[in-house]
Amino acid sequence: MATGVTAQSPGGEPAADRLKTVQDLCDRGEPLEAVMRAVGPGGRDPAFDAEVLSGPLGSRMDLAVKRGPARRRELLTLIRPYLAAVDPAVKRELPVARRVICHLIETRPDDELTDGDTLAKVVAAAAEPSKRIRKGLRWYADLPFQDELPPALFRLRRADMVPVTHIDDIQWIDGKLRITGFAYLAGLSVRSRRFNRATVVLRGPRWLPPVRLRTRRVLAPEATHGAREPGCNYDWSGFTADLSPWALRWRGAARGVVSAVRRRMRHRPAVHDTTTWRTEIVFWSRGARATGLLRGSSIGRPERPAGLKLRPGWWVRPVWTSDRALQVVLQPNRAELRSVTVDDERLGLRIFLSGRTVTKGHARLGGHRMAAEFTPVAGGTEIVVGLAVPALLQEKDGRRLWVEPKGDPAASVLLGDSGETRAVSGDREITVLGDRRDRVIVSAHRTRPAITSAVWEGSDLVLRGSYPDAAGPRVVSLRHRSGLTYTIPMERDGEAFTVRLTPSAMDRFGESVPLASGTWNLSLRHPSGEIVPLRMDHAALPGLDEDPRSFGGRAFRIVSTRFDVPVVTVEEERPADEKGVAGTHVLRRVFYPAQRTEPLTDATVYVVNDGRLYADSVRAIYEERLRRGDDREHIWIVKDGAFVPPHGATVVRAGSREHHAALARSRYIVTNSFLPVWFRSREDQVVLQTWNGTPAKHIGNDQAHMQRDPRPPIWHRQATEVRGWDVLLSQSPWATPVLRKAFGYQGEVLESGLPRNDVLTSPDRDRLAAAVRERLGLTEGKRVVLYAPTWRDYDRKNAMVKLDLAKARVELGADHELLVRGHPMQAVPAVPDLAHDVTTYPDMADLLLVADVLVTDYSSVMFDFAATGRPIVFYAYDLPKYSTKRGLYVDLPEIAPGPVLSTSAEVIDALRSIDEVAQAHADRYDAFRATYAPRDDGKATARVVDHIWT
Repeated sequence: MATGVTAQSPGGEPAADRLKTVQDLCDRGEPLEAVMRAVGPGGRDPAFDAEVLSGPLGSRMDLAVKRGPARRRELLTLIRPYLAAVDPAVKRELPVARRVICHLIETRPDDELTDGDTLAKVVAAAAEPSKRIRKGLRWYADLPFQDELPPALFRLRRADMVPVTHIDDIQWIDGKLRITGFAYLAGLSVRSRRFNRATVVLRGPRWLPPVRLRTRRVLAPEATHGAREPGCNYDWSGFTADLSPWALRWRGAARGVVSAVRRRMRHRPAVHDTTTWRTEIVFWSRGARATGLLRGSSIGRPERPAGLKLRPGWWVRPVWTSDRALQVVLQPNRAELRSVTVDDERLGLRIFLSGRTVTKGHARLGGHRMAAEFTPVAGGTEIVVGLAVPALLQEKDGRRLWVEPKGDPAASVLLGDSGETRAVSGDREITVLGDRRDRVIVSAHRTRPAITSAVWEGSDLVLRGSYPDAAGPRVVSLRHRSGLTYTIPMERDGEAFTVRLTPSAMDRFGESVPLASGTWNLSLRHPSGEIVPLRMDHAALPGLDEDPRSFGGRAFRIVSTRFDVPVVTVEEERPADEKGVAGTHVLRRVFYPAQRTEPLTDATVYVVNDGRLYADSVRAIYEERLRRGDDREHIWIVKDGAFVPPHGATVVRAGSREHHAALARSRYIVTNSFLPVWFRSREDQVVLQTWNGTPAKHIGNDQAHMQRDPRPPIWHRQATEVRGWDVLLSQSPWATPVLRKAFGYQGEVLESGLPRNDVLTSPDRDRLAAAVRERLGLTEGKRVVLYAPTWRDYDRKNAMVKLDLAKARVELGADHELLVRGHPMQAVPAVPDLAHDVTTYPDMADLLLVADVLVTDYSSVMFDFAATGRPIVFYAYDLPKYSTKRGLYVDLPEIAPGPVLSTSAEVIDALRSIDEVAQAHADRYDAFRATYAPRDDGKATARVVDHIWT
């Protein structure tokens, strides 16, 4: 099986370029006809045919099979001529599923393949790599039609025997390099040491003999926990391998002698060169033999393995390639940085080129060649490079430094024993640093805080470092990949700074919550508006404590990833039998069905957005039942420690064994969204679906992608879920048929109004609003404007705030407070200090309670806010596009109880004269409220509780 395509195709175009063209066409979803034109006739280039059938074209074939009879018919028409010309040896070495599909396409009649499910069965079965069986001493794929097709088609070959590998640690111990990790074949359990051997092999260039490391299998249960295959055990797939540098030294010396002889035969001087070995693992497990590159590292220290200095000027370094494969290099320090000088006009770099006397040459910074002074000295050549500081300050990216002696290969400049340099120029800095391979990187950027110490003081994480920026307050932001952000003040004393945070108890609008699971990046906002990342000082990396700390059932770590990028990582501590796909498989397929056979308890489970919030109509129902003295068991599902429900409710962690038991055995379930895919309602259970508002935009089956043929997986999931609902809440008679049609729901609908909106008309609303204002830090007496847009399917990653907050602040004046509420399904916006960012505030009802004016677009919040009688302004800047792409149930300009505007300036003008605008739309407002929120009268919750529990 080919592993790369570099040859020239018969048509003249490099095969690698053809493959990239095909990949691009498939990624863009271009028609199959266009893809096949790019592929061209089969049989011209066997290596290309193997790569394209194993990769993009094979994936496109699988997609066409899933898309129904018409697409399958097109596939047969276009692919058969190509397959007929492909070398049989190429098809024989394809991955097994591709091999079987190609055979079926070539041998079975059209009607069977297009109208039947022959191909679909193979594609579906191939998605489960654990389907493998052994016959004698050989392994075969457990795919359909084994009794009808030749057995050789199903035999697992080299293309199928690709191991899953991972490196947990790389470190030098007593002068030897120890590599620790795990490796296994997906679907082949490794439960013991028996019949289970592994060898790590280093393969160098050309004729050099490989280096076989002393390797032994060790227990690694984390491999099972992290596996993607249910029902497989990889506990003994772990390994450790030890490398003695001597094995590399003599091989590198031998290669150096051969290289020197060859260069001298060409009348060129000998030059020390780097020798690189790729790292492979060869293992035998249960009769299967597999070979593969060692790939993948744990976050933190394994990403930046240290080198070992063998003798002056020579190092052994384990390194990672761009595709995360491990290599080991024997590296000479041909060019080494000796000193750095900086003034206002010039950055001077003095470099020593050892063992060579050269008088001419150049230097290179990235792709820019520049003049350099070459001066012979004792033992080699001194090179002086001068860089203009003003020009450097205009650069944005760091660049590697090279020297190019005349007649010699270019040499990367290494940092060596020279210290790193940071020189501040205004609010920017010029840095001369070493990367993870000790290569010199010269860069200029906004001055960055450099962390020199990260220590745990109890449950507090204390970061200290240097930040030679202009004095003034700074705030460090902790940002999650979801967009969730916390801010922590930076204490400053001259250039020194201190940041203290408590990851297990972060402040969120007055309540204490732990950081959510995942990775949190550290940065700050410069007064110019630029986001400046924090960096680890390279001298602090060897002593950085990256061990986890456990607080409240969660493990917290401070880690330097990608060499010098500090992050805080968080992970829930879970029992071993709940970890990974294997654990969830047992919970869903064994434990949950068993619990469903147990008697029901008179308990109620409450779930809001999969357990992320204590909010919405679910919260209102819970609190109403407590107010009435209902002392039956109340169970809240909490995801990732997001909140602690008040009043002594039972807290159950989402995804846990207790979560499965609660949904299996509780009589009542109250939710505002879809429940887990594994949940099936029992005959005597009552599932109350409050949903999350009256829809203005198309939802459920009314969305375009839900009407495809064949139906997408989400359509089937929704249909299964809806069949389990017993009661669906509706805000109005208008909403009832919309919800029924969108969900295909035939059960009971209770037109009670939405319980979450009762607080908006509550007799205690003024007292409650005052408490929310205090929690948000709003000044009493100021008019509060809430901007709450919905999300865009077509632009989900765009977090830009479309309303011009700077202009709004100037035009509206100091007597207005601006709140910005991003949608949880949209990238979280970066809100400047001109407004309050309330995107992560738990309950939207509280925000509506304090808002004097609502600015929205197509969000269901328009129907909720109508209960207040307060003004609504619609900022529908993309109304034609949104109506086309997502679709609306309402003609917004016709029914809107406020102005529908298309520019930020118009919105701000409307806010300036909001009283006149509200008066002009008073009649429309009354009609809107009567149609879409007729029962939001403060008694919706009581009606629901009476109906279900009384």
